[in-house]
Amino acid sequence: MFSTGGRWPLKRKEETYYLIRSDMLPEAIQKTVKAKSLLTSGEVQTVQEAVERVGMSRSSFYKYKDGVYPFNALMKEKIVTVALTLDHRSGVLSGILSYLARNRGNVLTIHQTIPLQGVAGVTMSLDTAHMEEDVTAIIDGLQELNGVKRAVLVARGE
Repeated sequence: MFSTGGRWPLKRKEETYYLIRSDMLPEAIQKTVKAKSLLTSGEVQTVQEAVERVGMSRSSFYKYKDGVYPFNALMKEKIVTVALTLDHRSGVLSGILSYLARNRGNVLTIHQTIPLQGVAGVTMSLDTAHMEEDVTAIIDGLQELNGVKRAVLVARGE
C-alpha cells in the first residue's frame, strides 16, 4: 500500500531550469559535468576513475550528477515531428528516408498529402534517441536534400 503520510493529493515538486554560463558555476558542478562526460564518452569505465581524473570526491559527484546537464543534452529530444514540402518526383521521399537512416533516425509515422501543383506535404514523427547530430542539424540536412522545398520542426516531445 502506498502512503503519502495522510497528505492527499500528492503533489510533485515543479522543476525549474536555468541557463548559466559554465564559468559562473561552482567548481564542484563543473567537475561533475566533466566526470559525466568522461563516463558517457567511455574514456573511463567507473565513477571512481572519473572523479579521480577530475579531482573531486565521489560524494560530491553523486550529490550533483542528477541535477546538472550540458545544455545540448537537454535540447536533444527523443521524438520530434517534422513537416516537409516536397517536389512530387520519384525518389524524393526515398532520399529523405535514406538520409534519416544514415543519421540513425527511426521513422515512427509518415503522413503524405495528395500532391497538388507538383508538391506534396509530408509530416513525419521521428525517434531521434540514437542520432548523433542534434535536431537542428538534421533539419538543416533535410532542407538541403534534392527535392525538399521546405523542412520545419513542428513539435518536440518525449
